[in-house]
Amino acid sequence: MYGFRIVDKLQKMDEDIKKEQLKYHSKRVMVSKEFTFDAAHHLHSYEGKCKNLHGHTYRVIFGLSGYVDDRGLLIDFGDIKEIWKTEIEIFLDHRYLNETLPPMNTTAENMVVWIYEKMDESLRKEERQQSYSGARVEFVRLYETPTSYAEARREWMENE
Repeated sequence: MYGFRIVDKLQKMDEDIKKEQLKYHSKRVMVSKEFTFDAAHHLHSYEGKCKNLHGHTYRVIFGLSGYVDDRGLLIDFGDIKEIWKTEIEIFLDHRYLNETLPPMNTTAENMVVWIYEKMDESLRKEERQQSYSGARVEFVRLYETPTSYAEARREWMENE
């Protein structure tokens, strides 16, 4: 059985590991980050419960791919959170989606494409393209309930 042990010696840069060893590979990799938000909406041209005003705790999962930098990082998870907080979530969390999103029926299928486009637009900004080598959105998954989601994938968004 393995027990907890305190590290004897903390690895030191330029003594135990060299700067050129930080980047282990030159392959494309994907990182994923998940967020939740609460919002209200209702559907148009729909006969069922969802035609009435109601709310959800949505869950969004982003899959972003690219190449690691000299430190071995594609994008800091904190940077993904910053993009989410400042450029996307402000339109979604504790909002009436029919009012804050562009004119659309606020279905999960429409919303996931809008969220994909917002993240894609954010990653394509010049300053981010310089920081994150080849970073792109691979997928966005939007859960409306714990068991129901819509998904947008890069190959569908770019090839259709």
